[in-house]
Amino acid sequence: MKSTHRALGAAAAFVALTLASSTSAQAATWAASSPATASCSAPNLFASWTYGKYTFNNDVWSPCGGVAAGAQTIWANTNADWGVWSDQPNTGGIKSYPHIGYTVNRTISSMSQLSSTISATTPAGGAWESAYDIWVGNNAHEIMLWLNYTGTAAGCGNVKPISYNWTAQGCAIPVYTNVNVGGATWNVYRGNNGSNMVYSFLRTTKTNNTTIDVLAILNYLKNLGWMADLVVGDVQYGFEITSSSGGMNFGSKNFSVTVK
Repeated sequence: MKSTHRALGAAAAFVALTLASSTSAQAATWAASSPATASCSAPNLFASWTYGKYTFNNDVWSPCGGVAAGAQTIWANTNADWGVWSDQPNTGGIKSYPHIGYTVNRTISSMSQLSSTISATTPAGGAWESAYDIWVGNNAHEIMLWLNYTGTAAGCGNVKPISYNWTAQGCAIPVYTNVNVGGATWNVYRGNNGSNMVYSFLRTTKTNNTTIDVLAILNYLKNLGWMADLVVGDVQYGFEITSSSGGMNFGSKNFSVTVK
């Protein structure tokens, strides 16, 4: 269900500027489009662009896992102004994770602050989550913070977290519920995607606008004994899209990461 393509990137990705399908992208500083395809070698699946300390990636990874993806265009002006237009088919499986990333490269204990701010716009339909993806310990641990999503905090609906345990009705079972940490209340899920451990925090009150104390969440996981004092790699934020049939727009404003 999950892929580490998002964190590892694709060094061989073909990058090209292009006009976007979204009117917001027409005047963008950078934009790249990938076609509807089932081929992992299609152009711009992993198109990327660097702006200061931030890196953007189109990250249409499902064709590399055998699931056909629809057309997608990512665009960006700055870390505080970027978005994506995506037309993913109404089929099962995550198709893409267009995102912005910031490399931390610090151990958990060496930081006094690791926080991030986001303000997003998301569509009413489709199947997706607006989420942080934080990679720790050379990508052995993946922490997902679901801020807004089309499923439910109880692990049901059309998007669900990775979990070791499931109900007879097909809903993920949280390990902990109503955990207050990092500036919000979450249901916490634990599982493995075949490549790495995944800890999913589903915000019990969905939002598009927030500031998160990421360090507090990492220390919470460390105190549980789920991971050690490891190096934090990338802090990513984006939109994990399962379906957005007909084309839907996602936008991100005011994104920043603070490390001390």
